[in-house]
Amino acid sequence: MGALHERLRTLGYDVDPSHLDFDGSTLAVVEAFQRSRGLPLTGVVDATTWERLDEARWQLGDRLLFFSSHPQRGDDVAELQVRLAKLGFDPGRIDGIFGPLLYDALREFQRNRDLDASGALTKATLQELSRVRGAHEPSSLVTDARDLAGFTVTTGAVVISGVGPLYDELAAALTNRREVHLLADGPHEETAAFANHHDVALVLSVRPLDGVDGVHLHYWASYRSHSRRGELIASSLASRVARFADGPRVEVTGMALPILRETKMTTVHLEHGNLSQQGRHQLVTVTEGLVDEVIHRTETKYPSESQ
Repeated sequence: MGALHERLRTLGYDVDPSHLDFDGSTLAVVEAFQRSRGLPLTGVVDATTWERLDEARWQLGDRLLFFSSHPQRGDDVAELQVRLAKLGFDPGRIDGIFGPLLYDALREFQRNRDLDASGALTKATLQELSRVRGAHEPSSLVTDARDLAGFTVTTGAVVISGVGPLYDELAAALTNRREVHLLADGPHEETAAFANHHDVALVLSVRPLDGVDGVHLHYWASYRSHSRRGELIASSLASRVARFADGPRVEVTGMALPILRETKMTTVHLEHGNLSQQGRHQLVTVTEGLVDEVIHRTETKYPSESQ
């Protein structure tokens, strides 16, 4: 418990690191941190919350950043992504993960500034980033500009993963479409790895959840950026369900759940409560239409996720 309090205190939260109890004040602080990071407000320090707490301690310049088979993660990586994106170099989604797109963007910056194009954040590279930043600090990110402009409308295969009666009915309805990959009851790491390897256009994750009233649709949103295409697709699903006078209640929220973070393409995570057969049928119907639009270029244009 002391380690948790110390970590929260170093992040600026008002806690006593010597306090050994997990009381109401600690729960409130944990929930505040979860809220700031787009995580479910459980007040429980689960594996994901602790990982994000650990990542939050890193500031740019604290360590050497580089691309590896086990990507570095942290606030320092997110800050590097933001700085490059403000300078016009596209590091992909601002997710705090040092992936291949960030590596390419950093090398491009280094070549542009006559530095050793190692793709690692060396001391010389950080100094140059700080110097350029001081001379010119744009207010917008190139990733946001590409997202808003709608470059490269993404069409192609779709992954649908999950468990439960709604997933089963979706799988039955879409099983004959060769462009649809169905992954039943797999952990988010496996779903993300499959989707990233096959470079699909969209991932739809479906899970039942106790205590949910109706349907909750989540798209990627962190403390630094959000997926406009994910928001549009989730909102489109919600509006289609709303056309049914007796359809289930639907909420759309940006979050930074692991499945949304680990996938490199647009992903929508659907959580649902105890739906009636009619409610499931309505969701299957509107999802089929959306999947067809993603697989085939249609009149509906969704801006592409800048990755």
